[in-house]
Amino acid sequence: MPTDASESLTDFIRTIPDFPKPGIQFKDITPLLLNPAAFENAIDEMARIVADLEIDVIAAAEARGFLFAAPLALKLGKGMVPIRKPGKLPYKKRSYSYELEYGTDTLEMHVDGILPGQNVLVVDDLLATGGTVQACCRMIEDCDAKVCGCLFLINLSFLNGADKLKPYPIFTLVDY
Repeated sequence: MPTDASESLTDFIRTIPDFPKPGIQFKDITPLLLNPAAFENAIDEMARIVADLEIDVIAAAEARGFLFAAPLALKLGKGMVPIRKPGKLPYKKRSYSYELEYGTDTLEMHVDGILPGQNVLVVDDLLATGGTVQACCRMIEDCDAKVCGCLFLINLSFLNGADKLKPYPIFTLVDY
């Protein structure tokens, strides 16, 4: 693989035109997940980017965020907190509802997932409009914890999702 991480990773991200609807250029990470060297490179680069952060725990919203958060948590020796859609978690839950362009959505996590005072890194595969990760960050702050950063494999910069995530530090490996 080439030594430049952003160039090598883009070789494993394919664009699917008009999915899920006309005009959308879907960024498919399946080829990256199918290639162990590319996947490992992505996790290694993520670990390198956040190496200087004080992280107590990693949080990720389902489902593709889990794919990157879990191996990153193992690599960094940290725990991982899944943030899920309603009805998916079996234990006592904390919920956070947020506004969408046309309605509302809700996220949940176990009440003991994030403790007061912890530094939390939020991980997802892709930053688009930023709404879901913004909701994750607010739920984390409702736990009296601190969001120390938001880390993404891909940033669709033309959608300006990073604007919703101010003032959190944003880290990405690939920008489109």
